[in-house]
Amino acid sequence: MADEIKREDPLERLEREEAERKARGGKLRTTAIILAIVAVALAAALAYVYLQKSKLVGELEEEKADLTEQIVALQADYDSLSSDYEVINSQLDSSREEVAQLVDRIKRTQAVDRAKIRQYEKELGTLRSIMRSYVVQIDSLNTLNHKLTVEAANARKEAAEAGRRNEELTAQVTSYKEQVAVGSKLKARGITLQAYNGSDKVTDRSSRIVRMMVSLILSENDLTPKGPVRVYVRVKDPEGNLLLDGTGASFTVAGEALAATASREVDYTGADVEMSIYVNNIPEYHKGVYSAEVYTVQGLLGKAEVLLR
Repeated sequence: MADEIKREDPLERLEREEAERKARGGKLRTTAIILAIVAVALAAALAYVYLQKSKLVGELEEEKADLTEQIVALQADYDSLSSDYEVINSQLDSSREEVAQLVDRIKRTQAVDRAKIRQYEKELGTLRSIMRSYVVQIDSLNTLNHKLTVEAANARKEAAEAGRRNEELTAQVTSYKEQVAVGSKLKARGITLQAYNGSDKVTDRSSRIVRMMVSLILSENDLTPKGPVRVYVRVKDPEGNLLLDGTGASFTVAGEALAATASREVDYTGADVEMSIYVNNIPEYHKGVYSAEVYTVQGLLGKAEVLLR
């Protein structure tokens, strides 16, 4: 074996070694080319992924910006919404706070957090629905309030007209509620206060008067309950002192107990009833204006005056 190696021609050895180097070089070039191709492919894939990610992030940022703009616009809508009703104003304040918190949360949330962005979109939709319900409630209440205002104005006008037709009741009608109830109350007209002397003749001389008489007509009214009705009169002298005939008559109206100068009971059938009530047993009369107020337990029927000389 050693003899064979010793006998190898140097030129052949050089050629063999050169051939081996060329073979190794070809393999390295092939490997380098393959690696280069793989590197280019990876670079292209990474570039594609990067571009896709950048595009997606851009879209998410636009989506977040659009959502933020919508929420801020809704916040402005809530701020411009107002009402005259305390309950709705309280609810509006609560909803405004929710919108403000939503604006703050979306500004602090990354656009890539799609789960939270979707959650904020749902909350935005809910708050929009709530605001629409507020608008509907406020419009409905405003419409109702306007209607009630018109009805109240018409009622006051009708009350004023009724008062002009019934002067005896005008001073006692203080509210629309009383006007509604007045339809069923007993009414009177033609109330007069007259003074009589000892000859049972009408006189205005205070020194000759022995009694007074209040006359009136209980008006026809089918709505008024039928049956016995007691009518009370309160006669006052020029100083405003109540005259008392000694009978001790009294009654209660609107929860207040009042003394009466005199009273009389009549049977009311729903038709006109003419009646008179005498005031007797008054020691003396003075010059000036005497006034009479006529009542039932339902309230004041009317007033009358007479001037004595």
